[in-house]
Amino acid sequence: MQPLFADEHDDSRVTTSGTGAQRVVILARGLGTRMRREDASAELDESEAAAADSGVKGMIPIGRPFLDFVLTAIADAGFDKVCIVIGREHDKVRDYYTSEVPPTRLSLEFAVQEKPLGTANAVLAAETFAGGEPFVVLNSDNYYPADSLARLRMTPPPGLVGFARSALIESGNVAPDRVERFGALEFDDDGILESITPRKHASERPSGEVYASMNCWLFDSRIFDVCRAVPVSPRGEFELTRAVQLAVDSEGMKFTVVPMHAAVLDLSTRGDIASVKERLSDSSVAY
Repeated sequence: MQPLFADEHDDSRVTTSGTGAQRVVILARGLGTRMRREDASAELDESEAAAADSGVKGMIPIGRPFLDFVLTAIADAGFDKVCIVIGREHDKVRDYYTSEVPPTRLSLEFAVQEKPLGTANAVLAAETFAGGEPFVVLNSDNYYPADSLARLRMTPPPGLVGFARSALIESGNVAPDRVERFGALEFDDDGILESITPRKHASERPSGEVYASMNCWLFDSRIFDVCRAVPVSPRGEFELTRAVQLAVDSEGMKFTVVPMHAAVLDLSTRGDIASVKERLSDSSVAY
């Protein structure tokens, strides 16, 4: 299966063969506050509206549940083990992937985050799954192209994909007025992350491009102690982005930024459902 939204501006391709990270953690515990919010402009059918009301964005029906496409990209990128972090109330997710449509290309398990305390806390829920091995962390409400996941898989940990802001706008479904919501990456000439900043404070690369974090991370086991140490944010959460910044500033961890000019589909609000559905309408799933 060909990866969707391949990086057409980069002639090099990462093979999915060989060694590299094999484990992926998908964060699906969030409350889905933005998705639950009413939007009169979003025309949803009954099943879409019900899924949006639940706040479980990965189960939004895009022909198939959105997570089916995410898992397909993960399998296409060469990973073979996945852990989905959910809440105890998310039996629908567990039942679907264990009883209704179990995976055939991936080994899938679940970890429970008892309370929605933030993304850094959610990563801690998957510590046993990681087993001391490198692992990738992804959002459940983003579709990342397999090319970018494959590139990250073969990167020495820790690292992250930096997605070109122009591609998010031009090829994805991120509107220009929303792109600033994703932290902009400052990294040196060797590609080592220095900081994650609000867009308005970011400096452009020599190409004139700004690269954004879409929470597509590669970690090693050191991240768990940092997630335990990160202070609560002003929003009252233990945030993964703040944990990464703490790892850089206080622990000397060197994150390699993998710059990609590739589209990411963002499924944060009811208004995103139609655009995501359109872009994935011709895509098949095989996870």
